[in-house]
Amino acid sequence: MLVAIVDYGSGNLRSAAKAFERVAAEQNLGADIQVTADADLVAKADRVVLPGVGAFGDCRAGLEALDGMVQAMREAVIDKGRPFMGICVGMQLMATTGREHGTHQGLDWIAGEVVAITPSDPALKVPHMGWNELAWVPGSHPLLDDLGENPHAYFVHSYRFQCADDRHQLARVSYGGPITAVIGRDNMVGTQFHPEKSQATGLRVIANFLRWNP
Repeated sequence: MLVAIVDYGSGNLRSAAKAFERVAAEQNLGADIQVTADADLVAKADRVVLPGVGAFGDCRAGLEALDGMVQAMREAVIDKGRPFMGICVGMQLMATTGREHGTHQGLDWIAGEVVAITPSDPALKVPHMGWNELAWVPGSHPLLDDLGENPHAYFVHSYRFQCADDRHQLARVSYGGPITAVIGRDNMVGTQFHPEKSQATGLRVIANFLRWNP
């Protein structure tokens, strides 16, 4: 199983790759984890992971700068139906539009827009940074299976994904109002939190993704 982690110059991807490698080894999944900027490799991957750190527009520009990458991702994920996971800004890029420092076009894989976090409590600072408890309907999606009681995940973000269809919000957290933590439809999922920084919860989410057969 070839798992392509897309490298488009958005942050240090080594920690994410190490988390996927650890889970694949511990679960005996036989996965080949490749951090790559090669569009051809992504097009033939069995699973595609899109991490992301930074501003929405910068990350979108970084993707576009890789010759053929957006098309390769679309071929693998949309045309072939291969499982896809976006992480942090990688999840946000799945939206129709991003409103960070202007308006930017997203991949439009899950309808919605990325907007600024505006907590109702002025004591809550932005960015939303640190651990927060996930809330979701048990059994609603395989990505969220077996997370245990009161699972917490690690967040660092100033913008949030606002789904056009509430059915695409798989999990949320509370931070002066509800914030989307996990999105998904068909063969695509995304986490606003960083699984590689979320200890047992994050490793379980990665394992669920690697075993997921949508």
